[in-house]
Amino acid sequence: MILERFKLNGKKALVTGASRGLGQAIAIGLAQAGAYVICSSSRENGCSETVKEIQSNGGTAIDIQANLGDEKSINNLTTKILSNERIIDILVNVGGTIFRSPAVEYPYNEWQNVMKVNLDASFLLAQAFAPQMIAQKSGKIINIASMLSFTGGMTVPAYTASKHAIAGLTKALANEWAHHNIQVNAIAPGYFRTDNTQALQDDKTRNSEIEKRIPAGAWGEASDLQGAAVYLASQASNYTNGHILAVDGGWLAR
Repeated sequence: MILERFKLNGKKALVTGASRGLGQAIAIGLAQAGAYVICSSSRENGCSETVKEIQSNGGTAIDIQANLGDEKSINNLTTKILSNERIIDILVNVGGTIFRSPAVEYPYNEWQNVMKVNLDASFLLAQAFAPQMIAQKSGKIINIASMLSFTGGMTVPAYTASKHAIAGLTKALANEWAHHNIQVNAIAPGYFRTDNTQALQDDKTRNSEIEKRIPAGAWGEASDLQGAAVYLASQASNYTNGHILAVDGGWLAR
């Protein structure tokens, strides 16, 4: 009977950043668990491949566009969803961006953009869908944190600040909404094979250093996040709140 608590049949989910990589894998995983998934990306029809993959396996999904760096675009997204779908049971804030530069040279406009996309959008989306979750006395919000929610990194001050803030926001919202039976948690991925990390993978020296540092001895694959996402989206996690779940092959334990 415990497996029944992991099923997402009848649930509606919104996954941002679902066009590729980790977001795509999470969207597919939620659909495989039974959820109807609204797949969002910054490009028009950007999630068409994700939707096609879900539908080809008997799932249900649609594609929607929103620029997470623009408040008006986010408002249009939430208005459209709430008018058509009326309720979102599961919100997964995956969409994000990064800009690399030494801190002394870091352009302020890039700092602002990273914070808008990585932090502000997660808050605005949670704020928009929380009233309906509160009204129905249930909801799941999953943010994407990072190994840089725990450490400082190099040449990524805005990204690091945003991911520390995501961890804090996750806890703050969990505290406020837990008594409404809304669970707010985060997943902190370790080193995963995606196009965002391709440069590191291609650097033989850096790649070797990373693999040696990971107790599991290998990079994660995007599908490795699906179990964590389904757990945090399901009834199985009803007493898990304000938690940052590291899926990192043991990186933080080293």
